[in-house]
Amino acid sequence: MAGVSTETDAGLYGDKIVAVEPGGNERVADADRHGRPRQLFWTWTSPNMEFATIFVGVLAVEVFGLTFGQAVAAIVLGNVLAAVAHGLLSARGPSAGVPQMVLGRLAFGYRGNALPSALMTITSGFGWFAVNSVSASFALASLTGASPVLWLVIVVLVQIAVAYLGHNLVQAFERWAFPVLAVVFLVGAVVVLGHSDASFVPEGGGTGGLGGFLLTVGAVFGYTAGWTPYAADYSRYLPETVSRWATGLAAGIGNGLACTVLMIVGAASVSAAALAGVTSDNPTTAYVGVLPGWLAALTLIAIAIGAVAANVLNIYSGAMAFLTMGFPVHLKRARAYVALGFGVVGFLIALVALGDAAASYENFLLVIVYWIGPWLGVMLADQWLRRDRIPLDLLYDRSYSNPAGVIAMVVGVVVSVVLFSNQTMFTGLVPRVVPEIGDITFFVGTLLAAGLYVVLARRRIQA
Repeated sequence: MAGVSTETDAGLYGDKIVAVEPGGNERVADADRHGRPRQLFWTWTSPNMEFATIFVGVLAVEVFGLTFGQAVAAIVLGNVLAAVAHGLLSARGPSAGVPQMVLGRLAFGYRGNALPSALMTITSGFGWFAVNSVSASFALASLTGASPVLWLVIVVLVQIAVAYLGHNLVQAFERWAFPVLAVVFLVGAVVVLGHSDASFVPEGGGTGGLGGFLLTVGAVFGYTAGWTPYAADYSRYLPETVSRWATGLAAGIGNGLACTVLMIVGAASVSAAALAGVTSDNPTTAYVGVLPGWLAALTLIAIAIGAVAANVLNIYSGAMAFLTMGFPVHLKRARAYVALGFGVVGFLIALVALGDAAASYENFLLVIVYWIGPWLGVMLADQWLRRDRIPLDLLYDRSYSNPAGVIAMVVGVVVSVVLFSNQTMFTGLVPRVVPEIGDITFFVGTLLAAGLYVVLARRRIQA
């Protein structure tokens, strides 16, 4: 076993909101368990009610060349797949009592798990943090006319403060933000859909075909399933006795429903903005341009709140992933200090991304799914093989190894990217010959990694 405690000190944290969560990635003690599964609905709804979600729908029509009807079908398919996966992983949190990346040690081994943990550290603690911070900054800049850089500084400071205190304040922030975000975005959705035209096709659009459809499904899945590496982080504090079904349903529906609705609204906003004669290089300004003045102002504020709701999860879980890599951080508040450091680095990345937000966001969305797909395939395959068994003694055992997980994930990533990747930074062998196929990297990577893991690990796990 590791030479550190594998469980938090009982009773020190409990349900306190204004208190720094102690420790790092240890198992939550029974005395500190609290809450109900239904809280996961707003935990996963609030962070998705932001412009980054809406923009995925915009990309489907403006960039991937789909009609509104095609975009809706792709959005629903991608979100259903991601929501199911998210619910399955979240359901294990209460019985395990550990962060999602610590659970990953079962499938990848203690040291092998450093690979997905490092990737999550980069994409969550830095990548998503930068993307959402930019989104919030643009929204507030549109509202006030002030510099996006000024708003970026303010937004980052708020995000760091919430994530530094930890789990309970993060959960409370999502609960407080939920009713405000839900009302503003639902009213906005009604207005945008009312001003849109389902038959409208932008100039040069409507030609995406199957390739555009698969690109959209991949981007949608990458966005919504991008939360799966966080899943157990926010269900692990629930009492071990809560229903797994209730836990999984609340998390999955909360994640998938908000994304589906706002992405569809984003797709509709392309026609609404065009018909209203609204044009702007700032995608946020273009979206709110079809709204009444008072609602536009409220929507911009809501976009900023939603981005903060997403980023407090990104910093918190990114810090958890970093600690799970196995670095010896011997501090009573290790998670809090790591979260602070991530906020600083994320701010610098966001500052650079302000220059070309749309292109940076599109490429980022397509890249993250390349590793999340195979990782998710391995995790779901391992969960299926083990059924309800979670050998907690292995989670902090430095000598435990499971090379099957690393092999399956690496093979899944390499084969799927080399053969099927289709974006500006790299085009795989198949799309070069058949460009109409779009980008099915996430399909191939997920299924290949899952199947290979089952073949390699079945005998060992079921022995």
